[in-house]
Amino acid sequence: MAAPESTVPIEIRQHNALTTARYEMSACEMDIVFSLLSKLTKQDKAGTIYEIRVQELMEMTGRTWNYKQLLESTENLNSRVYHIETGKTLLQVSLLASALYRKGEGTIELEISERMRPFLIDLKSNFTSYRLQAAFSLSSKYAKRIYQLASQWKDIGETKTYSLDEFKAMLKLKDPAGKEPEQYAQISALQKYVLDVATNQINEHTDLRIKYELLKKGRSYQSIKFYVNTQVPQQLPIPFELEADDAKVQLARKHLDTLGIAEPKLVQEILQSAKHVDALFAFVYKLKTDKIKATKNPGGLFLKMQGLR
Repeated sequence: MAAPESTVPIEIRQHNALTTARYEMSACEMDIVFSLLSKLTKQDKAGTIYEIRVQELMEMTGRTWNYKQLLESTENLNSRVYHIETGKTLLQVSLLASALYRKGEGTIELEISERMRPFLIDLKSNFTSYRLQAAFSLSSKYAKRIYQLASQWKDIGETKTYSLDEFKAMLKLKDPAGKEPEQYAQISALQKYVLDVATNQINEHTDLRIKYELLKKGRSYQSIKFYVNTQVPQQLPIPFELEADDAKVQLARKHLDTLGIAEPKLVQEILQSAKHVDALFAFVYKLKTDKIKATKNPGGLFLKMQGLR
């Protein structure tokens, strides 16, 4: 197979109505959703079962999710309701129809609900696209949501102006019906725990660079808008023999940089080998979970373990 000239990150697409829907998810739930969305194709039929490999999910995200967290997350995804407004309709729908765990195999089989399918697969022009690796790299659940929202407007350069009530409702920080207490009611708290965290993470880890503007009416802040620009990838494209749209390769570059492995020929040799890439993810995962101790030169240890030095 001829080596492609550059890598193409996996793009996830979803309907704009879903991007701005009202729902709340944990970071674990959103990582499961991102992984699920990356597996959807237009050829999928009703009842299609999608397999999520837990080890691959953790290696891709660099985060450890235990069995209890995963079980709670899929249970929540089965019962959590999206509120999707399109024209004169308001749809209340859950994402999943079922979730099956294969014990001892480390796999989860997911089935999406049929009412949700058009918002994920049957897309025409009214959609939001965002990068899988970028979405995985964000640890804050609010950063993940704001990244999706910013991605909807990346071709325009700025979002529409949202009232703070509307924005908080999308992030489930405020119940429009007033039945639940509002979170981060003080503007300083909203900035510190939601907006600033999300902005910093998105600017550092994704293909977008954003900033927000809070707008006053009288003496109080009433609305918010985001300015969105795309960022040039920091790494230069390096030919490799893995699939060009393999998100693992995108994250592998970042891991190599973190480990201090920058020699072009060495980087190319690693990225051209599926065995080395898989070993890299396993090594980084074990490093983050303290299963490997290498405080001085982890990059050197990885190269030695792979027989590359």
